[in-house]
Amino acid sequence: MSKRTAPAATAVAYLRVSTEEQATSGAGLAAQRAAIEAEATRRGLTIVEFFSDEGISGKAIANRPALAEAIAAVEAGQAESLMVAKLDRLSRSVADASRLLDQASRNGWRVLSADLAVDQTTPAGEAAASMMIVFSQLERRLISQRTKDALAQKRAQGVRLGRPSETPAEVTRRIVDAKARGLSLRAIAAELSEAGIATARGGMWRASTVKAVLDSQDAAALAK
Repeated sequence: MSKRTAPAATAVAYLRVSTEEQATSGAGLAAQRAAIEAEATRRGLTIVEFFSDEGISGKAIANRPALAEAIAAVEAGQAESLMVAKLDRLSRSVADASRLLDQASRNGWRVLSADLAVDQTTPAGEAAASMMIVFSQLERRLISQRTKDALAQKRAQGVRLGRPSETPAEVTRRIVDAKARGLSLRAIAAELSEAGIATARGGMWRASTVKAVLDSQDAAALAK
């Protein structure tokens, strides 16, 4: 839908954090929100709604429900623009981010980044955004390679990998069994919540907390 149907000077905001620690503590989300609000004020924009994906990698756009909702909002004419704190919050994949920028251009809305004060609907702005995405993807791949090399070295030294779990053994077993049955992380979280089972810290289950249990040493031992 054309941005001309949207309220003038409006944007929806998208936030993303990629680690379990950030998703649990909120660190990172608050900083992104503050950056977006400051840039929106500078540009004279009103943020009509915030969407956030917690504990989700920036490797690809797929399987990010909050981002899908944010895109749907601007496509439906609820706002003129989609704003992020940094372009790598959208994706660290050149192909994915380029497709999204192209979708925005075709459908008459903008992608705005608080750390890149350019108009990405212009050729120069599009080029600047593309370069930022390229270097973001490079950074992700370098980090991934360094991590793989470090883990391979630890395995060679006989180090047991994975974090110790604070989750009771019976709950860990239930999660491992549910995953083996083919349930998604969200479905497992819903099942645990419906059963009245709290997380190790007494909170609600989310896909990110289920994944943290599955990544633990206890879960790895049960899955063998």
